[in-house]
Amino acid sequence: MPDGGNMPIVIHAQYIKDLSFENPNTPESLRGAGGAPEMDVNIGMDARKISSQEEDNLYEVALNVRAEAKRQGESVFIAELQYAMTVSLNNVPQDQHHPLLLIEIPRMAFPYARQILSDLTTQGGYPPLLLNPVDFHALYL
Repeated sequence: MPDGGNMPIVIHAQYIKDLSFENPNTPESLRGAGGAPEMDVNIGMDARKISSQEEDNLYEVALNVRAEAKRQGESVFIAELQYAMTVSLNNVPQDQHHPLLLIEIPRMAFPYARQILSDLTTQGGYPPLLLNPVDFHALYL
């Protein structure tokens, strides 16, 4: 099995960095009276170098997702997730690091974050939250 030494992106770890689920108006909110809730979803990305060595291109990239459901102005649930990956960039010109870190790595992390939030809302007593695909290139610009 290759060690990834000649791959431009090597994923060393992926993990939930922070996870929160608020269900403030249960059990009333679980009855669903008043129709489907309005959803507000915000997505952001962060990247930081985690090695002080100049030649070491080790980074932590975090995908931040916040979803809030409201029904008739009342909060139904709030889900917040920070899903992170530790990656290194090998043989990649420095001017290409930023787009790789804030477009490609979040694109790789998104399916995992989507599944976590789907499971989380289901465990909170609601139908699964199914996030639509995200154009990380458009978010980056």
